[in-house]
Amino acid sequence: MKLERTFRFSPAAFGIIPLINVLFLVLVFFEMGSRFILQPGVQVAMPSTFYALGPQRNAQIVSITASPAPVIYFRDQKITLADLLRRLGENESAERTLIVKADKNAPVGLRDELVNEALRRGYSVILAGRIAQ
Repeated sequence: MKLERTFRFSPAAFGIIPLINVLFLVLVFFEMGSRFILQPGVQVAMPSTFYALGPQRNAQIVSITASPAPVIYFRDQKITLADLLRRLGENESAERTLIVKADKNAPVGLRDELVNEALRRGYSVILAGRIAQ
């Protein structure tokens, strides 16, 4: 016995049905995405602590590179440690904050010497670095 289908599939339907499915999904993602963007985020209140730093307004930034001969940069200029310490001593501003950014392979002794001298001169020192990932 030979059975025949009464319903015939159109070959064009095999291309249109996935297209309609994709368009529907894109429409759903755009609708949901716009709602997420318009909603405010979660408010996070950090607990008060003595160790938290407020915004640093007039911070001076010192960079120490780790080339074959380490170099200190202050205000976008190469500078020696003695000149840097002299300039830090001449600074009479009320807010004395120094941000020290040293490369990963920069000499630790140079960084420590710079930080210790800045602390002796009354600066608050912030060590900036890269978080290991």
